[in-house]
Amino acid sequence: MQTKPILWLRAEHKPKEARTAVTPTVAKALIAAGYTVVFETSDQRAFADKLYVEAGCTQAEAHSWQQAPAEAIIIGLKELSESLGPFHHRHIHFAHVYKHQAGWHTFLNQFKKGGGTLYDLEYLVDEDGRRVAAFGYWAGYIGAAVALLQWVAQQHQQPLKGLSPWDSREQLLTDVQAAISTTAPTPEVMVIGAKGRSGGGAVELCQSCGLNVTQWDQHETSNGGPFDEIRLHHVMINCVFLNKPVAAFTTLPHLQTPGRVLSVISDVSCDPFSDANPLPIYKDCTSMDQPGMRIIESTSDQALPLDLISIDHLPSLLPVESSEEFSNALLPYLLSLDQIDSGVWQRAADVFSKKSTDAQKRVQV
Repeated sequence: MQTKPILWLRAEHKPKEARTAVTPTVAKALIAAGYTVVFETSDQRAFADKLYVEAGCTQAEAHSWQQAPAEAIIIGLKELSESLGPFHHRHIHFAHVYKHQAGWHTFLNQFKKGGGTLYDLEYLVDEDGRRVAAFGYWAGYIGAAVALLQWVAQQHQQPLKGLSPWDSREQLLTDVQAAISTTAPTPEVMVIGAKGRSGGGAVELCQSCGLNVTQWDQHETSNGGPFDEIRLHHVMINCVFLNKPVAAFTTLPHLQTPGRVLSVISDVSCDPFSDANPLPIYKDCTSMDQPGMRIIESTSDQALPLDLISIDHLPSLLPVESSEEFSNALLPYLLSLDQIDSGVWQRAADVFSKKSTDAQKRVQV
């Protein structure tokens, strides 16, 4: 009889990341199926440590995963720094390195040095190539909310204050609706990637606030940008996730031409370090402490400023609801980790093998 591996839920290294890939409820289901689940204590995870203890998990110190047994599978959510390598274990998390983001090859070579394997959550796909679990809907929903709050702050000539997680989706929606009610007229919004999970969340939030939403997807962007339509909306929300470069949706010179109405961009895709970024107008992400960055200042020739939001862990602003949905979707596949050489896990391992070979070649050049 095959022994089920130890599943080691690590504390997140990324500041203010309150989500988790394994909720206490899912941990309890894994334990009932015969898995040993170890959780690292965390004072920023949205679920209290005591809930994992009550679920039957074994407790470990925060960030002690490097000392975990060799057979343990380390489960996290957000990326790890290459400085924490070499990586000896099997790791499950979002690494954000497969699209040749900055430092991708040196990070992957830390797995080569340690003999570990990365099962990137973004590349856990079924036989049809569809992701089995994703935060996309929540990223779009919250990305739209923050964009509208930024726009309202602009109208009042105030900076958008730092963001803290909302207790519930209902509270977030109430806050956004209340903010919009203080301005007139209401903003015209454009969502690019409207037919995807993320775009669907953005559209739903905006429509729940009674706003007109122009919805674009692959058909509308197929001829390549820059697109003048972007400039003619008050708020643009980009929800397009790309694996290869395309003509830019907009550029700084395009945005600086007269007649721009646009004053807020929310880049939910948030991929400034990739060649596949369709918004090559910025070079770094924003944060919950400082949600917006000023891309264009208002001048005598151009009265409107332009602010951009590019927070790379938006769903952490609704950490409980987004974690529960994601973890529940992931559960059937976590239950199959005792057969990690098949199914979604094998497909993810194949991607890792290919990307690791590419990274090794890059280092050797």
